[in-house]
Amino acid sequence: MKYRLEKDSLGEMKVPVNAYYGAQTQRAVENFQISNLRFSYQFIQSLALIKKFSAKVNAQLGLLDKDIAEIIISVAEDIINGDYLSEFVIDIFQTGSGTSTNMNMNEVISNIAIEKIGGKKGYKNSVHPNDHVNLGQSSNDVIPTAIHIALTKSITFDLIPSLEILANALQKKSVEFDKVIKTGRTHLQDATPITLGQEFSGYYGQIQNGVEKLNDTLKWLSKVALGGTAVGTGINTHKDFARLVCKEIAKSTNLEIIETDNHFQAQSTIDAISGTAGVIKSLSLSIMKICNDIRWMGSGPRSGLGEVNLPAVAPGSSIMPGKVNPVIAESFLQVCAQIYGNCCAVELSAQTGNFELNVMLPVVAHNILESVEIMAKSAVNFSKKCIVGLEATELGPKSVHKSLSMVTALVPEIGYDLSAKIAQEAERTGKTVEEIAIEKTNLSPSKIKEILDPFKMINPGL
Repeated sequence: MKYRLEKDSLGEMKVPVNAYYGAQTQRAVENFQISNLRFSYQFIQSLALIKKFSAKVNAQLGLLDKDIAEIIISVAEDIINGDYLSEFVIDIFQTGSGTSTNMNMNEVISNIAIEKIGGKKGYKNSVHPNDHVNLGQSSNDVIPTAIHIALTKSITFDLIPSLEILANALQKKSVEFDKVIKTGRTHLQDATPITLGQEFSGYYGQIQNGVEKLNDTLKWLSKVALGGTAVGTGINTHKDFARLVCKEIAKSTNLEIIETDNHFQAQSTIDAISGTAGVIKSLSLSIMKICNDIRWMGSGPRSGLGEVNLPAVAPGSSIMPGKVNPVIAESFLQVCAQIYGNCCAVELSAQTGNFELNVMLPVVAHNILESVEIMAKSAVNFSKKCIVGLEATELGPKSVHKSLSMVTALVPEIGYDLSAKIAQEAERTGKTVEEIAIEKTNLSPSKIKEILDPFKMINPGL
């Protein structure tokens, strides 16, 4: 490989001759050879967005030459559109402020800009990575701002719409299954009747509640740290810089992005992000409950509950012909486990907001953005390949009259103690509650049949 020499404040570094990044990026590449994890496109795009509008605002404020600003804006737009992504080469496990990645962006924009105006990569006089691209900024306010922007975009345009697809699919099933009676279960034991539709309405409610909580997080995430620079005081930036940049970003993204009213809070903590992680973690648990319930209801088909048929999307075994497994639900369960771990890492990272800066920002960005991405994709996948094709079987309705918990409806007529004896006798003999009640009470068979009508039990107020 051929190299060129570039300098940073610590001295010379060999940089691959074709690379647009510079000495600080190369130093970070050598320092942090930890994993194959890199910042996502959503984050890189948001960081480039900040650089674009920082250049524009700095030119408007008379702080940056107009021609330099225009070339910075042009390069930033290319990166926003997906070009040069291979230039962002630094490991997630790097300096805790994300300074290495901020400088990676600054150097890439600088060198591409220099080359576009006819200069040679590495000669910083015409477009300097710090003095021009990073003007008015610090990694300490830019990186958390980029996380907030990327997370707000991902939640607004990816996760919430995907969860609404899932919620709508569950709601449609709740209507479709509204008249499908089955035995309810508590403690994994038979309980009083319920309809499959009522059960699915509960799943719908879980997702809807999650969407409402996610919408609440957008109020926290909309306030960004930009303008605080190094420690929150705003040193080396214009007093109007952050407000104007946020206004440009909000207009460009159609999102509410505003400068925080407390820079010391915004830079020393990741409270908004960890709060969002808590909501996403809670959502993952809701989804795990739904996936597991559906797996249980679809268990069998002959030796399990078998109350629903799940769509057959793949052969289930390399040794057992004809076996079909609930693989889409299993996929989502694994995603939720990953998300739970990711969000725990984010919450643990919140503890390292020592004094004026949190020093876990790269791993926070990676984990929270990955969580949003994989939850959004899985929600759509689960909706289309599992929920939409679910079918109710006859096993649920057939089991209702055999349930011992049917005796609950007799309690107001004959009391708890006699009802308990009827249930015990039914269990011992294998007969139904209705059959034993006819033998053990003075109620007429028609009255007992009326009392034990399962559809009356699911709507006791009617």
